[in-house]
Amino acid sequence: MRLSLTFSTAAAAIALLAGCSGGNTAQNETAANAAAPANASDEARSPDGKRYLAQPLVKDLYFADPSAHVFNGKIYIYPSHDVDMGIPDDDLGSQYAMHDYQVLSMDRPGGPVTVNPVALDLKQVPWASEKAWAPDAAFKNGTYYLYFPAKDKQGVFRIGVATSKSPVGPFKAEPQPIQGSYSMDPAVFTDDDGQSYLYLGGIWGGQLQRWATGKYDPNAGDTDLKKDDQPALSGKVARLAPDMKSLAEPLRDAVILDEKGKPVLGGDHDRRFFEAAWMFKRGGKYYYMYSTGDTHFLAYAIGSSPYGPFKYTGRILEPVQGWTSHGSVFEFQGKWYLAYHDTQLTNKNHLRSAKITELTFRPDGTIETLKPFRD
Repeated sequence: MRLSLTFSTAAAAIALLAGCSGGNTAQNETAANAAAPANASDEARSPDGKRYLAQPLVKDLYFADPSAHVFNGKIYIYPSHDVDMGIPDDDLGSQYAMHDYQVLSMDRPGGPVTVNPVALDLKQVPWASEKAWAPDAAFKNGTYYLYFPAKDKQGVFRIGVATSKSPVGPFKAEPQPIQGSYSMDPAVFTDDDGQSYLYLGGIWGGQLQRWATGKYDPNAGDTDLKKDDQPALSGKVARLAPDMKSLAEPLRDAVILDEKGKPVLGGDHDRRFFEAAWMFKRGGKYYYMYSTGDTHFLAYAIGSSPYGPFKYTGRILEPVQGWTSHGSVFEFQGKWYLAYHDTQLTNKNHLRSAKITELTFRPDGTIETLKPFRD
């Protein structure tokens, strides 16, 4: 693992930023950076004494599931906003009771972080009832699009879309969810030809297992299909229409293949898809990153098309502190970075912190696996 020491030190300074909500960070940044010791990252230790690979981007609020993009030379991160509602942990994610979105922005990795005002609240979404989980964003023809999951009035997860002329919002939601969408964790990838694709899906609390037949089945169970010897449930992908607000085609499987070219099986929890799809392109290859859920890896598979199939290739990130793992990959000024989250500040699964660290690619295009701790 090769990481920039200057990047890690700068990221540590970010962790000491305080009171940066509301989009006004100038005074707080000056005071925090002046007070931050050079070895701030060395002082933060996990409960078992390990040093963290990177430090939280924000210290006084909790942001998870960071979807990072570079728009007009600046980094924007679209996370979920964790709040404490006093709900006990369970397998369906009831403790994740997020209800709004705020965008993080910075001029460079390791630079000061601005927490912008609320970009969208579920109260402003006519069709939604609860659970503003992991979002993503895209830009086309002067408009920024925020894609987000939420449960509708019947308790079924759908994917919504909202628009703004600013990358930080405020965003105005469409009155209805995207027709044909379901489950959670939307991610949008725009290819070199300008065509955009929507990826989505998550089993267990994300309800993907209830759509295994193509129609919603409330009796399909709350976890997975428990068919370990059959192909695992796949995340979904579809091409977006030119308006970026609708699907140009039905959702299809984003299949992950093993080393023999066969679909990864449901019982292969180290490699099968669970949630948190993310797509990026490098060197003409399509990288499909995802979380394995109950085994806590950020894994990736490579294909020759945005539709797949994708051949399982390895892990990007080993298990972090906390139950969930969810990330994004982006390029900035010729370097590649992973945005992810953990529970460093709270050690509570529902109060997580977004982080950034650098990625290293080998000459063959594979990725050196990151460990979330430095010792």
